[in-house]
Amino acid sequence: MRLLVALVSGLAAAFALPPIGAWPVWGLAVPALLLILEGIEPRRWRTALAVGWSFGFGYFLFAFHWIGFAFLVDAGTYLWMMPFAVAGLAAAMALYWAFATLLVFALGLRGISLVAIFAVSLAGAEWLRGTLFTGFPWAAPGLAVDGMGALAQTASLIGMTGLTLMVMLWAGLPLALIWSCREKWFAAALTILLPLGWMWGEVRLREPVVFAPGVRLRIVQPNIMQQQKWREDNARGIFDELKALSSRPGLETVTHLIWPETAVPFLIDESAIARTELRPLLGGRTSLITGSIRRESGVTDPAVHNSIIVFDGEARVIARYDKWRLVPGGEFLPFRWLLEPMGFRKVVTVPGSFAAGAGPATLKIGQAPGFGALICYEAIFPQHLVSEGDRPEWLVNVTNDGWFGQSTGPYQHLAQARLRTIEQGLPMARAANTGISAVLDAHGRAVSMLGLGEKGIIDSALPRALPPTLYARLGDWCLLTLMIALVTLAVALRGGSDSHGGSSAF
Repeated sequence: MRLLVALVSGLAAAFALPPIGAWPVWGLAVPALLLILEGIEPRRWRTALAVGWSFGFGYFLFAFHWIGFAFLVDAGTYLWMMPFAVAGLAAAMALYWAFATLLVFALGLRGISLVAIFAVSLAGAEWLRGTLFTGFPWAAPGLAVDGMGALAQTASLIGMTGLTLMVMLWAGLPLALIWSCREKWFAAALTILLPLGWMWGEVRLREPVVFAPGVRLRIVQPNIMQQQKWREDNARGIFDELKALSSRPGLETVTHLIWPETAVPFLIDESAIARTELRPLLGGRTSLITGSIRRESGVTDPAVHNSIIVFDGEARVIARYDKWRLVPGGEFLPFRWLLEPMGFRKVVTVPGSFAAGAGPATLKIGQAPGFGALICYEAIFPQHLVSEGDRPEWLVNVTNDGWFGQSTGPYQHLAQARLRTIEQGLPMARAANTGISAVLDAHGRAVSMLGLGEKGIIDSALPRALPPTLYARLGDWCLLTLMIALVTLAVALRGGSDSHGGSSAF
């Protein structure tokens, strides 16, 4: 019964994520989990571990269900892998939450000390989840702030993991209703941080959008279904479609034309025909920033990169960026020595093996503001987002979410990209093959957006960058400070929390 309640509570908590945004469910899910922990006998640590894992498995199973859509693109080859991939990933990610829960249980805490240490422990687990084994921080609980309006602006102070800590803390405070009077006062004081954060965010959002002079963007969203993207006989049609959308009226004023990730199904930088046809399109004045597969030159067995390639107005390649955070199971197969003999393959097939790039880079085109390049899911990582010592003035995120159809995945992907703009104080131009493309200002506000499944273009000026935010300057040191403060509070109140009158029904 305990495990079932924990599983259902975790599954319900995932409804807080975009696009549903039912963030109040955290206020039910976390108290349910903590009450279960309080009812477990002190020496039954395996039960506590299983409860924490069940809670995490329910959460991640629903949060990651959109990944299953990728296996439907070529169902004859990959469909059998879908349950193993989705359930296996959820099970692995739930281990982080299981050990976080076990730590809380082992300390034998009660009351507000229990809530505070749970928030710290889960935030620590989330930091590790986003760091170890290449990291996979998708669906962090802090992403719930996407549906909480101005509160999302606190990401500029504490980042995504700091938001996870605060969401867990606030979600656990309803348990104050069964605590002693002294602890209720402390809980009320911590709860006040929520409206204070929201009001601070509202003040921040009163700042008007200011645009950078001399930059005009055009983002192309061709809405090409994934089943059609990599067929050789579609190469000409896809290229012509991108050119037709790009050449709509007003191109003569555009300084930066942006195409999505792997925009064309051929090596565009090696195609003399493509460059010849791009030259009149770009007209000597417009730079093209496009996602593309790129092959290293001058070697016998060339590695293949998922890249951003920049062409100048004469269709000459002037800059490249290679993706350095590769998608596990998509662009490389983890534990290949074990999984390949069992028939598992990476979903994206290329002529060779994908190779990781060197790391974050700022690309510059003439006198225009330098931009930080992000390909696909690189935008879900708050750490090491931009080049240290060479801060860009805007971000370009190219992606192909066509793998995931009309699922929750593209919405969650956009929400995470939005948090990156708030954390860094940098605007973003986002080109997505099937959507959602957008121009976001440095506060995460959508200046212009093209919805999921639509075909078209976005024409927009470039919003200006803000000065580096507190999070951009200090990173997760702010998170560490919050964690230390909560641990200190928990230690100070531990004696009083043991005397509260709550009991567990489990």
